[in-house]
Amino acid sequence: MASTTTTTTTSHRVSFASLTHNNLGTVRKLNSVLFPIKYSERFYKDILAQEHEPFCKLVYYNDVPVGTISCRLESTNNQTNLYLMTMGVLAPYRSRKLGSQSLELILAAAAAQTKPRIHKIYLHVQISNTDAKKFYERHGFTEVEVFKNYYKKIEPHDAWVLEKVLL
Repeated sequence: MASTTTTTTTSHRVSFASLTHNNLGTVRKLNSVLFPIKYSERFYKDILAQEHEPFCKLVYYNDVPVGTISCRLESTNNQTNLYLMTMGVLAPYRSRKLGSQSLELILAAAAAQTKPRIHKIYLHVQISNTDAKKFYERHGFTEVEVFKNYYKKIEPHDAWVLEKVLL
């Protein structure tokens, strides 16, 4: 199966590339640095699925891969939601609006999708990560619950569930 990379540029320094088999090694390496969790082979297979392409991106700054964002579609009770599984930017590149631009790209893609229409976007944030919670709240997400013991292998185990309903 031939894969192509779609690149969308939002400024002269920041660009986004679709995930492919060719850049999956870069995604794996970034995830190993950014997150305290080792992701399964199924995770990496799922983020390459065609239906997830608008919602899974590599983030580049001056042509250097510095972050990732990955989401999956979930359908329950005749409603489609987008679950934001991972989003991260390497520490030296934070405070450059890369996270905001990444999230805005995904929010726009979710709002534009009509078949199926996405009702809301939600995610989990470890309760010790108040900076991440504040980031998402600045982008219109609200806390809807605390999920006890969400994280099995890292502490603290609890996570905030944040969501944003799309109009």
